[in-house]
Amino acid sequence: TPLLVLGYLFYLLLGAMVFQLLEKQAETHFRDQFQLEKLKFLQNYTCLDRQALEQFVQVLMEAWEKGVNPEGNSTNPSNWDFSNSFFFAGTVVTTIGYGNLSPSTVAGQIFCVFYALFGVPLNLAFLNQLGKGLNAHLMTLERWVQKPGRAQVVQTLAVAIFLTTGTLLFLVFPPLVFSYVEGWSYGEGFYFTFITLSTIGFGDYVVGTNPNKHYIPVYRSLTAIWILFGLAWLALVFNV
Repeated sequence: TPLLVLGYLFYLLLGAMVFQLLEKQAETHFRDQFQLEKLKFLQNYTCLDRQALEQFVQVLMEAWEKGVNPEGNSTNPSNWDFSNSFFFAGTVVTTIGYGNLSPSTVAGQIFCVFYALFGVPLNLAFLNQLGKGLNAHLMTLERWVQKPGRAQVVQTLAVAIFLTTGTLLFLVFPPLVFSYVEGWSYGEGFYFTFITLSTIGFGDYVVGTNPNKHYIPVYRSLTAIWILFGLAWLALVFNV
């Protein structure tokens, strides 16, 4: 146990140092660039003073925190139509919680608390049962390959096919779809896929949020279903 604790703390310290090394300089660059853009804006629009600009920036920040994209206009699709609400419900029960959208009303916040209270255990039970169903098929396959006359290589090949198929369906092909629909690079799509299925959910990349793109109504709902089955596959992989 002491060795595990030390290893755990060392891993956290290592991550902190690497993230600081990789990200701090870029953050400083973006901060300086943002301040420079604000100065240029004030120079071009002399009718504004710094206080008025800061108030407007605050309005933009509050809008973003409430799930309203400052880009576009009032004709932007609602964040709370049925498809988007279904996607949000999925991020609640799976504990992904991107953070780009959250209930803003007291009633919505209270409902979200109780919805998560019962939904998270229900989601775990669903994933567990789904994993058991997939595992039963694997056990049947395992008994088949373990019969006399069938080499160990066949069993290894069967597991490899299972892992490869799942990897293609849940980790390799989805970034291609997201890259095409969202306009991301494949690396960004893969990053979003992994961050989502690992339930980290930073919220820096979220599907269906670009106001300049037209999405089909069921796009985010299908994404939520992909997330559920992807989580079940990952749980089964860990079990195997």
